[in-house]
Formats: sequence, C-alpha cells, structure tokens
Amino acid sequence: METLVAAKKNLDKRGFLDIDTPNINYVEEILKLKKEKNAVILAHYYQIDEIQEIADFVGDSLALAQKAAETKADMIVFAGVHFMAETAKILNPNKKVLLPDLLAGCSLADSCPPEKFADFKKKHPNHKVVTYINCSADIKALSDIVCTSSNARKIIDSFPEDQPLIFAPDRNLGDYLNKETGRDMLLWDGACMVHEAFSMEKLIDLYKDHPDAELIAHPESEAHMLKVAKYIGSTSGLLNHVRNSKKEKFIVATEAGILFQMMQENPDKIIIPAPAKDDNTCACSECAYMKLNTMKKLYLCLKHELPNIEVDKELAKKAILPIERMLALS
Repeated sequence: METLVAAKKNLDKRGFLDIDTPNINYVEEILKLKKEKNAVILAHYYQIDEIQEIADFVGDSLALAQKAAETKADMIVFAGVHFMAETAKILNPNKKVLLPDLLAGCSLADSCPPEKFADFKKKHPNHKVVTYINCSADIKALSDIVCTSSNARKIIDSFPEDQPLIFAPDRNLGDYLNKETGRDMLLWDGACMVHEAFSMEKLIDLYKDHPDAELIAHPESEAHMLKVAKYIGSTSGLLNHVRNSKKEKFIVATEAGILFQMMQENPDKIIIPAPAKDDNTCACSECAYMKLNTMKKLYLCLKHELPNIEVDKELAKKAILPIERMLALS
C-alpha cells in the first residue's frame, strides 16, 4: 500500500494526485472511503453532476458554511473552490479539510489582493467592512462581517443607516445592494468572470425564440442583465423561485452547474442557461475553477487525504470573527 510520503510525491503541478486509477468504480470507492474515514462531502451547486449526486450535502455558500460549522465528521472533503475549503478549515481548525484540486480558485477572490485592499481600508478609517464570502482568509481577517448573496441584505441592514460601509470584493453585487438598500457603500472594483460573461445580444436572440420564458439572474451579474431580469436572487434563491413559480420556462443567468439541481427538482419545467459571450461547447457560462474537481480527484484526495487545506492559526483567529458574526445573524 502506498504510503502518505509516496503519495505526496505524486502531487503534480496542478496540486492534486495524478495517479493512474484503472477499472475503478469511483462511486463505490468514494462511498467506502467516506464511511471508513468518517468523512463528509460538501459540494457547491456549481460542481459537475456526478459530484453533486454523491455529495452528502449540496448547497450555496451560506448553507455550505453552516454545514461546515456544524458537522460531526472527522474529515471534510470540500467539492468547491479554495476559499470555501479555507472557510471550512477556519470553522474547523482541528478537522482535516481536503480540496480535490488546489487550483480550484476563484476569479472574484483573486480580484481583491490583500495588500491593496488593506491600503484601501486605511484610507477610509470610519467605514465598517462588509465582505462577500467569495474572498480569501486574508480579506476576511480585514473585515467586520462576512455575507453571502443569500443574507447580504440582512447583514447590511444590521448596521445603522448612518454607518459608512465598504463592500468588497464584488462591485456588481455591491451596486445591486446599494440600489436595494438605498445605501452608498464604497465598492471594491472586483468581479466574477462567470457572471460577467453573459451576452445581452445573444440573450435577446434567445428570448425571441422563447418569449414565454422568465429571465432570472444572480446579483453578481452585470447591471444591464439585472435590469431585465424578472427575479434576482442567490443560488438557493433562484432554485426556490423556480420550484415555487407557476411559470414553466426559465432562462437562468448564473453558473450552469445550477441547472442539474433545477432540472432534478423541476422535471416538467424548461430550464435554459443564459448564453455566454464566447462560443463554447455548452453556449453557457461555466466556472472553469469549479469544473476542475472530478470524480477521480475526489477519490484520490479521499484515499490519500491530499491536498490538505491549512490556514495560519493567527490568521484563522482573525478571519473566524466576521464569519461567526454572519452565522449568528443567519
């Protein structure tokens, strides 16, 4: 049996174990390993279908953070992106947290470098800092409170109206929240490449073919997309809207991974992904980072308990405070 030391030698440049796995039934092996190691698999809605099917829990950022905070498992396998696994580790410093592919990052998190944001914060000492959970532990440590798209309005409304606020890192979500709350929050100029990839021109053409469809959008989308959307909501909000709506056809402007769960819950409804600007195989907007995780990588990371997510203890102590404040309000 390969030792942990030998397994580490097989970590490739992408940060995951690159080992041949011939004739392996990944579903059977993952379920067996999960039971042996008392592990829980948490997956985001943007993961590939096979991972969503085998996960113990599938959710949006808020629900996943809540599950990570309350789990009794000894090991957390986070099928998502790095900031999500990092948050799980901050909430569970004594548990092993694994991420199938270390390169599963986030364009939005990358758009907010800690050093630059720290300088930005210093220029506005009277402002409280609200950060979207899609950011690094370093940014969370610089924050007063964290939010998700599900609870952002509630978090912002928890501050007195005369309290100046900084919102980071998503300018589109921040702009939407300013309009919704009547605030004038200072916005960090960051964005998610997935939610800025939708084509209005292609959307118009698509709508001509489906005039009876309702456009629904995630608030990370650009303002012109939100302006024409009939419903704007978080990932879980979009799922709930489709589930409860009497409409039968929807055009969905968010990462295409959500369509799997939507179609599972609504087999009699027509779900169409909003078109992306660039031509690609699915004509939709997909997060390349989310799709780095595969069944093979999920199996290998469970088997060898690598890649293992670690967070500096002092950084974790600072970063957990705004996360706990969010969870208390949620």
